[in-house]
Amino acid sequence: MDLPFIAATLTRRGLLTPGGPIRVVSQLNALRRWGWNLGGELRQAAAREPDRIALIDEHGATTTYQELLDRAERLARSLRSGLGVRAGDRVGVLGRNHHGLIEAIVAAMLIGADAVLVNTGLSAAQLSTVAEEQGLRVLVHDAEFGERVVGLPSGVHRVDERAQEALIAGAAPGDRLQPPERDGRTIVLTSGTTGAPKGARRPTPHGFGPLVSIIDRIPLRARNTIMISAPIFHTWGYAALQVSFALRATIVLHRRFDPATTLAALTRHRCDALFAVPVMLQRLMEAPPPQPRPPLKVVAVSGSALPGNLATSFMDRFGDVLYNLYGSTEVSWASIAGPAELRAASTTAGRPPHGTRLAILDADGHPVGEGQVGRIFVGNEMLFEGYTSGTGRESRDGLLDTGDLGRVTADGLLFVDGRADDMIVSGGENVFPSEVEDLIARLPQVREVAVIGVPDPEYGQRLAAFLALHPDETLDPEAVREYVRRYLARFSVPRDVVFVKYLPRNATGKVLTRELGRFFD
Repeated sequence: MDLPFIAATLTRRGLLTPGGPIRVVSQLNALRRWGWNLGGELRQAAAREPDRIALIDEHGATTTYQELLDRAERLARSLRSGLGVRAGDRVGVLGRNHHGLIEAIVAAMLIGADAVLVNTGLSAAQLSTVAEEQGLRVLVHDAEFGERVVGLPSGVHRVDERAQEALIAGAAPGDRLQPPERDGRTIVLTSGTTGAPKGARRPTPHGFGPLVSIIDRIPLRARNTIMISAPIFHTWGYAALQVSFALRATIVLHRRFDPATTLAALTRHRCDALFAVPVMLQRLMEAPPPQPRPPLKVVAVSGSALPGNLATSFMDRFGDVLYNLYGSTEVSWASIAGPAELRAASTTAGRPPHGTRLAILDADGHPVGEGQVGRIFVGNEMLFEGYTSGTGRESRDGLLDTGDLGRVTADGLLFVDGRADDMIVSGGENVFPSEVEDLIARLPQVREVAVIGVPDPEYGQRLAAFLALHPDETLDPEAVREYVRRYLARFSVPRDVVFVKYLPRNATGKVLTRELGRFFD
C-alpha cells in the first residue's frame, strides 16, 4: 500500500495530530520494539495517552490504558514465573467481553505465547478436544465455564477469574517486560457450524496498511467511543478490538448482548460506533425505537449475511450509518458495503477496500464473466497462515479461496450467493438457498428464516425452509411456497416449510444448519 494514501487516511481519521514530543516518540518506539500485535497496540496507546479511559464495563467501571497495560504485564509475569509459560506456548482464553479476557490475550502475547481464542459456545467435549489439538498449556476462563473445563487434559492449567486476579495481585515485582524472542500470535477457532472447529493462525500486521484498509471505508476516528458487542473471540470482535486500540478509543463492553441495555449504553456513553453481528441488528430492531436516537456515526457488522431488507429498515430507524464487511477468519476482509451501496442493493457485500484484490473464478481457476456465479478468491495483507493442523486453503496467484460463491455486477458490487458446499443440485438444477432465504425474510410475518438442502429420493436434493415468526403472527406453508413461486424458478420453491420457535445459532449468531438437518434424519 502506497505511503501517501496511508498518510492521507491516517490524517483524515485524526491519527496524525500533533502531540507532546516525548509521548509521540514513546508511542512510535513501542510499535518499533513490540510490533503490531495486540500487545504492541496496547503499549502504543498507553504511551501516547496513558490516562485515557480504555474500557467501560456494564457497571460503569472504567480502566485507563495505563491501568490495562499494568494489569496485563503483571499477569504476564505470573504466567511466566508461576505457571512456566514460555514463548511459543499456547494459552487458551475462554470468556465473554470484559477486561479479564483482554488482559489474558495481551499477557500471552507480551511473553511471546500464542493466544487461542476459544468459542464460548463449545461443549465440554469440544473444549477437551480443542485443548488437546491446540496443545494448550493454560486455559484462562470465566467462572461461569467452570463445569465445562473439568474434563480438560491433565497437563492444562486452569485459571478462572478469581485465580486470574490472584495472579495479577501476586505478580513478582520487576522491571518492565522486554520484547520476547518471538511475537505472540493469535489463533482463532473457525465457527464450526458444520463440524469441529479448526484453529486458524492469524498473521500479525506489519504496519498501518490493514488499519488503513478498514478506516478508509468505515469512518472511524481517533479517540472515538466504540461499543464492541460482537464476541471478541470471533474474528470480527477481535478486529474491532485491534482497531479500537490503534485509534486509542474508549471501548464499551458488556458480557452479554441485550437489546435494551445495549441501546441504553449507546446513548449513556455517547458512543460513536457499534461493532456487532447481523443477528444483533435484528434484535435491536425488535426493541422499542430509542428516544432519543443514539448518536451513532458507524454501525459495523460482519460474520454472516444481512437478510432481506434488514439493512434498509435498520438505517430507516438509526440513520445511514451501517457498514457491512464481508470476510472470514481465513481472508480477514474481502469487501465493504457502505450506506449508499446498501440503500441501492440491501444484500450486497460492497466493493474491495484499498489494497485488496478480488476475483470470481470457475472450477478450473479461470475468471468468469460479469454477473456470473463463481468461487470468490481474495488477496490482502492479512490472509491467514494456515490451520494449526498443517492444512490450508486453495490459493491461485496469491488469492485465497473463501469457500463462498458469488458474482460481481456491472457496477462493481459483489453479491455472495452462499457457501460453495451449501449449493444444492435439485433435479439437475443448481439452487442457492441464500436467494430463497432473502426472499422469505422480506415477509412481514417472518422474524428469521434459514433454508437448507436435504436429501430427496427423486431429485437428489430439495430445499427445506425453517421459519420463526414474530409473536402472534401466523403463516400457511402453502402461502410461503406460493410466494417463492411468484418470484423464483420452480426448483427454488421449498418442498418443506417448517415452523420453529427460533433458529439454533452458535455464539457468533450463525445458524447451525446441521441441527436443522436433523429434522429429516
